[in-house]
Amino acid sequence: MSAAFTTRVLNVVTGSRERVMDLTRDCEAFLREAAAGRDGLLNIFVPHATAGVAILETGAGSDDDLLAALRTLLPADDRWQHRHGSPGHGRDHVLPAFVPPHATLPVVGGRLELGTWQSVCLVDTNRDNPERKVRLTFLAGS
Repeated sequence: MSAAFTTRVLNVVTGSRERVMDLTRDCEAFLREAAAGRDGLLNIFVPHATAGVAILETGAGSDDDLLAALRTLLPADDRWQHRHGSPGHGRDHVLPAFVPPHATLPVVGGRLELGTWQSVCLVDTNRDNPERKVRLTFLAGS
């Protein structure tokens, strides 16, 4: 594959509850096709005002710990100026300031360079929007 820039959009259903969803396998599957053994960068972008991308350990409680920390830091109550949607929905609009809507990661030999316990995750606290798009973009090195 000779393309220096390849992109794909994932359609992800997060459901009606707060969620940390592991996207690592989706990223790896995309890179098998797009990177084809090359070095470069993978950008993960969530084009939503109420979701973010985090690199963290999953399955050992860290994903639940992140959601608990966000509930403490950004409580779902009536303190928020942004007030449409579910009670406390304004906090969902503040989330991307703490969990950014993007991440850029190194790709070496066509493989995502993550640490042993690291995963690429979509973080979604917005119960009002269960369908998300995640844009994966591979930028090949020269």
